[in-house]
Amino acid sequence: MHRRRRRRTALVLTAAIAAAAPLLTACGSDAHPGAAAVVGGQRITVAQLENRVDEVRRAQRAAVPDETQYQQVVSSTSSLTRDTLHNMVLDRVLHRAARDQAVTVTRKEIQQMRAGLEQQTGGGKGLETAWLQKYGIAPARLDDNLRLQLEAQKLAAKLGTDTSRPAFWQALSKASAELHVDLNPRYGSWDVQKSSRVDTGTPWVREATATTTGGQPLTT
Repeated sequence: MHRRRRRRTALVLTAAIAAAAPLLTACGSDAHPGAAAVVGGQRITVAQLENRVDEVRRAQRAAVPDETQYQQVVSSTSSLTRDTLHNMVLDRVLHRAARDQAVTVTRKEIQQMRAGLEQQTGGGKGLETAWLQKYGIAPARLDDNLRLQLEAQKLAAKLGTDTSRPAFWQALSKASAELHVDLNPRYGSWDVQKSSRVDTGTPWVREATATTTGGQPLTT
């Protein structure tokens, strides 16, 4: 799946969720009440996940005020909750892998990357719109995502490879194992070898895409 990436700067966000059998090391909502995931002993709470999803939905609503078009956007991004959790976990995995290799990213590097991308997308607003539409990243999280992309690029360079090669993903797999990633089964499970969230095949798990009167999504 990693060979399908078209843009290096969109590494993490374009990585498809693997269609593989679930990892048999179970998480548990009973073991970690209120947690969407536990990574390195640190909880990603359901509330934190819902807040991230809400940020994207509000941004989508602002960008698409027409109700019919907005509902089409919601429908086309129905896996937003699970995809968002995938990215939140992978952020921590990648940061661990980068730390293991003494890779750091400076604020100046993020600003330089952003400036270059803004030139390609017609300015700051164009970049925010592109990242929202293509990758489900809310404008407020854009710099965080660029940091992630830079960490990935610099980690690959430190390893003498690139982000599409096995050596890079082996480093992420090692970090996943070190962090003992543990997902709430309602969101799937974490495949350590692929550093990716996978569905557990539970048809009773559904994401709510209804919105409140204020236009904010009700996620589960």
